[in-house]
Amino acid sequence: MKELLYLKDDQLKDLIEKLFIGYRETFSDSKKILDKYSIGIAHQKAIHLISMYKGISITELLKKLKVTKQSLNRVLKDLTKLDIIFFKKDDQDTRIKHIFLNERGIKIFNEIFEIQKKRIYNALLNSSSEEVVNFDNVLVKIING
Repeated sequence: MKELLYLKDDQLKDLIEKLFIGYRETFSDSKKILDKYSIGIAHQKAIHLISMYKGISITELLKKLKVTKQSLNRVLKDLTKLDIIFFKKDDQDTRIKHIFLNERGIKIFNEIFEIQKKRIYNALLNSSSEEVVNFDNVLVKIING
């Protein structure tokens, strides 16, 4: 790993704090919507990924969320009970279940996305093209470790 001599521990701590606060604020924007539908942040994360990866398998969703089967099962049960998702068995292997948002689920996702989009859009709009590209590149590198 390349040594980052120009970054001091205090600067890295500050960056980590900003990442945390950015995450917290982006997800707290949707709190009223989550409360309206009696769901929480775990449900929101699952809804987001199910929307992004239509027909995602339970195994793939587990990998993306990095949660236990028990935690995901609780969330999926809630989303099913609240009529937000539905399952479809795989055509080749009926042991595999694919998860989809139904109309209500899509509506909830869109409500959440619209409110989160405002914060992100405003931040990107008030940034230069170079800042946006560099920020995206750095985020990808953080995600990929």
